[in-house]
Amino acid sequence: MLIRYGYEIILTCQQPTALVCLLSVHEDRAADIRVPETTFTTPGAAVSTYRDLFGNRCRRLVAPVGDLTMWGDATIEDDGALDRMVPGAREMPVSELPDHCLVYLMGSRYCETDRLSQMAWDTFGALTPGWGRVQAICDFVHNHIHFDYMQARSTRTAFETFHERVGVCRDFAHLAVTLCRCLNIPARYVNGHLGDIGVPVVDPMDFSAWIEVFLDGAWHTFDPRNNAPRIGRIVVARGRDAADIPLINSFGPHVLKGFRVWTYEIASTS
Repeated sequence: MLIRYGYEIILTCQQPTALVCLLSVHEDRAADIRVPETTFTTPGAAVSTYRDLFGNRCRRLVAPVGDLTMWGDATIEDDGALDRMVPGAREMPVSELPDHCLVYLMGSRYCETDRLSQMAWDTFGALTPGWGRVQAICDFVHNHIHFDYMQARSTRTAFETFHERVGVCRDFAHLAVTLCRCLNIPARYVNGHLGDIGVPVVDPMDFSAWIEVFLDGAWHTFDPRNNAPRIGRIVVARGRDAADIPLINSFGPHVLKGFRVWTYEIASTS
């Protein structure tokens, strides 16, 4: 299938303000792009790109005084399959993990493993290690947290989410990531596009957050927010948590004046 995805974001700044943006599809889907990404800003701004420590593509620019519109649009080919499930996937001892996984065992800005370790072992420690234990964590998070856009808070941590029992998709992801790490299971935070393909349409569209967990030598997708296999995930960035991969990192104050995201299946032209 073909999926069109994109965004329109309008910021207002009171002075020239440096930005770093993570808004483009991840390099590991580059071969699937069928209509290359078109991006522009209004007014025009000089843009440079670089790769961060996690391999994500970042764009640097300076927002002028006043309004800045950032717009991007592309089409990607997807196999149309649901998220892959591997119920027999095993957990790996820390001593056998690849070096690159070790950072995803440690606490980070929004994932306080030290504060949730005892709870994690008390709740999940007796379960059979592997895919089933990770799914049990996602089931718990999905049922424990009430989704509410109106109570979103950019500073909410996994520990606070556990106690407040409310949040948005990033909070679901942070809590699940933290509980996995507490049990010595590498887990990383992912943001990207997830359209309502194969499920009832929910408006307005937004960027989504989910997690990837390292089992049996590979990274696997889990989604504690939706807690069901989905079609057409498009990864934008991966990191330890949301602090590593904000959609927009502003080095100065700004006001979000407009925000629009689209992700939907389109007919093939072939």
